[in-house]
Amino acid sequence: MFLLEGKPLALGRAFTHGGIHYPANWLRLTSLAEKQAIGITEAPNPPTYNQKFYWGYDSDGNLIPKDHADLVTLWTANTKQTAGTLLTPTDWMVVRQADNGTAVPSETKAWRQSIRDAAEAKITTIMLTQTTDELANYITTSTGASTDYSFWPPEHPEVSAEPEVSAEPEASAEPEASAEPEAPAEPEAAS
Repeated sequence: MFLLEGKPLALGRAFTHGGIHYPANWLRLTSLAEKQAIGITEAPNPPTYNQKFYWGYDSDGNLIPKDHADLVTLWTANTKQTAGTLLTPTDWMVVRQADNGTAVPSETKAWRQSIRDAAEAKITTIMLTQTTDELANYITTSTGASTDYSFWPPEHPEVSAEPEVSAEPEASAEPEASAEPEAPAEPEAAS
């Protein structure tokens, strides 16, 4: 990271110093000696942090955590939304059962229940965390285990299936339309 008068300079952005306008590519094309000649210094990049859970670093270099209770509320809502999104493609089966009695296949019911169970397990784990660090660790750790926050049951094969539509067209009293499109109307002549 390059600094000029204590302020960071972004690569690829033009800047002005001492009444002189420097083009966006100047930092990339000049030597360190040329940069130092106008007062530019090089400093290490600041450490990174997960902005979902922390505000940044304090003056002692310690992470400043976001409010744990607010994060628990946020991640609980995110988990419920994800579960709802996963269930939505099979909702039509549940509606159809309520509407006309066509049973939801047992494997679909089991899959839907596994989504609800996974969401409940995630929410329980989120609620059991005591600190922002614990919550961040649970949300961001991915070991491939079914207890990971990122793990959801595999997509059900019928999720992409659409409700069955009859292949037979209904008989219509109206005559079939001509296969040839109508010719466009001729423009009126200006008078």
